[in-house]
Amino acid sequence: MKMIDEPRLDQDLAYRFDYLTEFTNFTETDVAAIQASAAWLAPLVSGLVDAVYEKLFTYDATARHFMPQQHGFEGQIPTNLQEITHNHPLIQFRKQHLARYLTGLVTRPYDAKMVQHLDMVGKIHTSAAGNPQIQVPLIQMNALLTFVSDAITAAIFSAGLERETEVTAIRAFQKLLWLQNDLISRHYVRKSNAI
Repeated sequence: MKMIDEPRLDQDLAYRFDYLTEFTNFTETDVAAIQASAAWLAPLVSGLVDAVYEKLFTYDATARHFMPQQHGFEGQIPTNLQEITHNHPLIQFRKQHLARYLTGLVTRPYDAKMVQHLDMVGKIHTSAAGNPQIQVPLIQMNALLTFVSDAITAAIFSAGLERETEVTAIRAFQKLLWLQNDLISRHYVRKSNAI
């Protein structure tokens, strides 16, 4: 039986990620399958981003989170939900971020910098990243990640891959997105434990 330093899981990001990848059997084979999907998945990113934002605009509970000032955006912030459209400069800015994130999943090396990046995806959706106005509820983050997971799965099924490649890609992305989910959720658990 392998002994795990449980307090260290909350204090050491690399240790946490190593434990999770070992436990879930997220291996170099999975990373290779994810990166091999770049050739056919990367061209779908723009459509996937549009679909994500179409879904986010469907509910006030998700759309309202685009009203606070976003880090790095210098333009005018929407003052009401009706101003939040696909063409608003802030939404274009946010879409570019999501497109880079999705492209990065299939192109970047899975090293310490990538783990920090995946962790920051969770942190920036909370006030822990420095903007007290930004606090996207965990339920909205879970809903979004579920939507993205399903969209990626649908893209894999529609890619016309050989069955073995298809299965390997789906399993690899499911593991990755559950790892991402943990690196999102940990910032919410930390906050609730501090209360």
